[in-house]
Amino acid sequence: MHNIVFLDRDSLQAQVRRPACAHEWTDYAATGSADVAARLRGATIAITNKVVISAADIAQLPGLKMIAISATGTNNVDLDACRARGIVVSNIRNYSLVSVPEHVFTLMLALRRQLRAYAADVDAGRWQQSNRFCLLDHPIADLAGSRLGIVGYGALGRKVAQIGRAFGMQVCVTSRSPANDPGVTELPLDALLRTSDVVSLHLPLDEHTRNMIGAAELASMKRSALLINTARGGLVDEAALAQALKDGVIGGAGFDVLTREPPEPGNPLLQPLPNFILTPHVAWASAGAMQTLADMLVDNIEAFAAGAPLNVV
Repeated sequence: MHNIVFLDRDSLQAQVRRPACAHEWTDYAATGSADVAARLRGATIAITNKVVISAADIAQLPGLKMIAISATGTNNVDLDACRARGIVVSNIRNYSLVSVPEHVFTLMLALRRQLRAYAADVDAGRWQQSNRFCLLDHPIADLAGSRLGIVGYGALGRKVAQIGRAFGMQVCVTSRSPANDPGVTELPLDALLRTSDVVSLHLPLDEHTRNMIGAAELASMKRSALLINTARGGLVDEAALAQALKDGVIGGAGFDVLTREPPEPGNPLLQPLPNFILTPHVAWASAGAMQTLADMLVDNIEAFAAGAPLNVV
């Protein structure tokens, strides 16, 4: 009999079936850091999306056997403490291979086609007052014929490359492991940043990638280039990006993630910035993607209960 506790059920808007194994199930809409250990007392399986489970929490939970993360990112769980205790940690992989790439191109197209600026002109009545049939106040650029640079070439990066080629873009990648894809050009990061018209980030946040895009990297990019980040906020120095956008160092940026979420007052990317679009960490969250995630979450729990854990971190 497993005692399963979901710490932040409201983070997942999908039907979550109950696992086939014998169990008791408890949902909490959300959980603050001070309540984690108390709510998991007696649990054998913990489910968390973004709630932090620290080494101090784990030390108070001798019965905990598994942590099922209802997301791909694992930086909210102390993995070293779990390994030391033999706690299995499983995450969700490749559930958003449609949702995230579509969001990438939504941001890319909105910036290239100046959708926000032109929609604001219509709302302000400027088109209605025009003496021509159209307004041409904001320069529009096509994706076709431009270079798409992808940093990180896992499943999501490959899907973005596939869509980019369908748009007629030339694709280049920087990856920790060989891309082995005849449809792309492999480049070191500095060359990719220097030569790409659009740069899209698709890699995890760790000690090697934190703030990997800072003032120097932004300055090396084309002045017309776009930077797209639907991966992790900490990959980019947010203050450096805000200044680069103000100074016209790059052409624009589209982000779905920030270093701290929800954002804190004073985050430099919350101020009005030229040619910048920020969405509230929703690239992953189509209805289809969330249901796939929920199904995979329970698959992971059932596999663990059967003695053959899946997607172990």
